[in-house]
Amino acid sequence: MIKNIIFDFGDVFINLDKEATLRELNRLGMSQLIPELMELFLAYEKGSFSTASFIERVKPFFSNTPFEELVSAWNAILLDLPEHRLEYLESLAKSGSYRLFLLSNTNALHMAHVAETMGKSRYNRFINCFEWVGLSHEMQMRKPEPGIFRYFLKEFGLNPTETFFVDDNLENTQAAASLGIRVWHIIPEQEDIINLNKKLSDA
Repeated sequence: MIKNIIFDFGDVFINLDKEATLRELNRLGMSQLIPELMELFLAYEKGSFSTASFIERVKPFFSNTPFEELVSAWNAILLDLPEHRLEYLESLAKSGSYRLFLLSNTNALHMAHVAETMGKSRYNRFINCFEWVGLSHEMQMRKPEPGIFRYFLKEFGLNPTETFFVDDNLENTQAAASLGIRVWHIIPEQEDIINLNKKLSDA
């Protein structure tokens, strides 16, 4: 019986345009995502350095590009969080049937942008649905590292067979499944989190 649910954020609740940041970086003069820049992105997601340091490290790749344009390009991936998903999550939280957690590979710039675009009221409605919110840059771990899932299981006393994890990244769901966690590899173009109840009944 499922008692705990761990949710990814991007393309589970909030819609993403995963090519948008690369398009914007192309517009700023980068024809392809070079390994050095990708390493910076991943390190920033793990909280290896501050936002100010991240921007300073990225700047040399984009000569004479204003700070605001770099931040705008970085945040271009983030779209909207539809109201029907927020209402579904609130109803799930209100039911008290499950312990709810959020686990996201993200960074300080993205979360600040989400909070700003959602507005304080909607953002708080979202965050308050969860017992705990795990953000990679604060935890200094990223999915699909097994340690990030082990942390959840140990810290919150979760039985993996009673825990359900939803993510749109196959590597992440495979890592969770390897620890005995039940998973749903959600396909954003075909599925919606509001159909979770059926998945839970099949788990």
